[in-house]
Amino acid sequence: MNPGSGSEVYVGLMSGTSLDGIDVAIVDFGNFPPRMIHGHTTPYPDSVRQRLHDLCQSPSTTLDLLYGLDAELGELYAKAVNQALELASLDAAGVAALGCHGQTIRHNPDSAMPYTAQIGDPNRIAALTGITTVADFRRKDIALGGQAAPLAPAFHRFLFRSNDENRGLVNIGGIANITCLPADTMQPVLGFDTGPGNTLLDYWNEKHQGSKFDEAGTWAGSGVVIDSLLEKMISTEDYFRLDPPKSTGTEYFNPNWLLKFIDEKYKANDVQATLVELTAITIADAISQLPQRLDSIYVCGGGAHNHYLLERLEANLAQGKLATTEALGLDPDFVEAAAFAWLARERINLQTGSIPEVTQAQHAGILGGVYVSG
Repeated sequence: MNPGSGSEVYVGLMSGTSLDGIDVAIVDFGNFPPRMIHGHTTPYPDSVRQRLHDLCQSPSTTLDLLYGLDAELGELYAKAVNQALELASLDAAGVAALGCHGQTIRHNPDSAMPYTAQIGDPNRIAALTGITTVADFRRKDIALGGQAAPLAPAFHRFLFRSNDENRGLVNIGGIANITCLPADTMQPVLGFDTGPGNTLLDYWNEKHQGSKFDEAGTWAGSGVVIDSLLEKMISTEDYFRLDPPKSTGTEYFNPNWLLKFIDEKYKANDVQATLVELTAITIADAISQLPQRLDSIYVCGGGAHNHYLLERLEANLAQGKLATTEALGLDPDFVEAAAFAWLARERINLQTGSIPEVTQAQHAGILGGVYVSG
């Protein structure tokens, strides 16, 4: 172990399907509930974001682009960690380990040879931060026959499960996913991707408004849902009708998927309103099909700031009160990053970090490869 041996402070790094940047969570697991020491977000430079966008959505790429971005992201991740430690007045020697999710560029667990791929060189992260780094969390679950996603439900169970109520955790990033946490410990924890979260909204907003996202959903709120468009998107997309376990990504739900439904006669803000409704309805439908009725539903991820989306989600829900994870004591912007801090802790302590009922792996696995800092 590194000089942080004995410490219960872990760092989590998350860069999600929205391609908006790097979330860093510094978490002290010395007591329960764990204490969030610091959360920090570093936006991707525009050139990096564009190249990642191209890499994620292109059917082919060059090794130069792939491995060049892998190296560049490793350096960006390390820089983000070092900056967060400085802002928190912490030294790397006091950190037990760092968990890095990496940037997903492909996720295809249902192919003849299933695979998932994340980039962001952990060797560089360990070398440039001086912190033992845990990365490559997902491929072990694939090797065990699972979907490799979502992985956060194990952390949700650790932190958020209640004996008093059935809870749902909804993460709305580029892709949306749900975790069902039954109060009855004899009932299994469930989790799966419901479909698009922010990815289509962000694309359409940037195309027509010039900004990376629709602040609070204001532009969407100015439009009217196009019922025929919504019906077409839902009725013709098989993913929405698949039973869990299931997972997807922006390599599928992307501008190419959207544009095949778009008619030039549509008003741009009406399309945006319709995309919000698509996200809200598909999340609500997934919740309605869970085996347990939920008492409370807590939202995290970037979608937690889209007030119009939360309004539409609440309107479509047939059960449970809606809030963000702020009500449970954790900033919704850093739930996923904190999850990878916890997953790093599980790996360092040789504990399993997955739930086979969620991913359908043969059994729970010890996830991640360890890259020492020396």
